[in-house]
Amino acid sequence: MKNIQRNQAQLKQDFAWIERISWLLDNKFQLPGTSFRFGLDPLLNLIPFAGKAVSFVTSLVMILIMWRHGVSRKAILLMLINILIDAITGAIPLFGNIFDFFHKANQKNMVLLREYYFEERHQGKGNGILLAMAISLLLLCAAMIYLLWMISSWIWGFIT
Repeated sequence: MKNIQRNQAQLKQDFAWIERISWLLDNKFQLPGTSFRFGLDPLLNLIPFAGKAVSFVTSLVMILIMWRHGVSRKAILLMLINILIDAITGAIPLFGNIFDFFHKANQKNMVLLREYYFEERHQGKGNGILLAMAISLLLLCAAMIYLLWMISSWIWGFIT
């Protein structure tokens, strides 16, 4: 019984920490005269590579903490999708920086966690999500190979 209470206390503490970090990264600042909020995440991402790395690792740590507390694989996969969207689009110069002001991956993950814990949503293994992620990755790889082939053909035609 004491172990269960300790685990619940640790969960509350970790949940509060994740909530604070999410707020800091996504909503800390408010544009005066508007309801638009942004956090440190888009500001950190103005620092090439290092800013995105810090943001990505922080988000992964938050997910790992929740995984340690037994959050379902489906919820974890949904949170990973949010982080991957943030990381992939954030890698695109200029567009990624602007996108970071509007796509608040950590806040979206907090919504998923609240839905998981308080509404008992996102339960299960998430096999469909995993399959969709695998297919998307294969299609992305195929598109990149095709584009590389087309660019190589164009360069070869230009040279010869």
